[in-house]
Amino acid sequence: MEDKNIVQLYFDRNERAITETSMKYGRYCSNIAMNILNNHEDAEECVNDTYLNTWNSIPPHKPKMLSTFLGKIVRNLSFNKYKAIHSIKRGGYEISIILDEICEIVSDDENVEDCVIREELVKDINKFIDTLSKEKQYMFIRRYWYSDSITYIAKKCGRSENSISVELSRIRYKLRIYLSEREYEL
Repeated sequence: MEDKNIVQLYFDRNERAITETSMKYGRYCSNIAMNILNNHEDAEECVNDTYLNTWNSIPPHKPKMLSTFLGKIVRNLSFNKYKAIHSIKRGGYEISIILDEICEIVSDDENVEDCVIREELVKDINKFIDTLSKEKQYMFIRRYWYSDSITYIAKKCGRSENSISVELSRIRYKLRIYLSEREYEL
């Protein structure tokens, strides 16, 4: 079923919308949640919560790309679940490493002013990503959006893990410079 038809089912408040969403995007959502949580039960819970949040969000929202809409919801729920699980002690999962890498550039300490400029920051990061080669875009997005491991990215790119790690480090460095030139406090 096409996305526009699935979205229409949500607008019609037809419960079949959840079934269709699960059939088309269940594996996609599960992969995102598993990459972050590394636990089947927690990932399944986040995926189910994603369907509930989607049901509660459509309407009024009418997503242009259902996959991105779902990905954002499951990703946020998974990060929140991860933070709740590891609030006392950080675990040894891949996500700890990913958060450390990206936090070097963008702090997660938000105040009111940070919330106001967040939209501009997202636009600037997207502009930066657009300047990268397709392979570097792939690496960056797989690592920092999908939370894929260095091993997985290296395998998909046909490169060594060290090569991917070095390349991601260079991309983060260039992003830091790019954002500092735009006067973001890093």
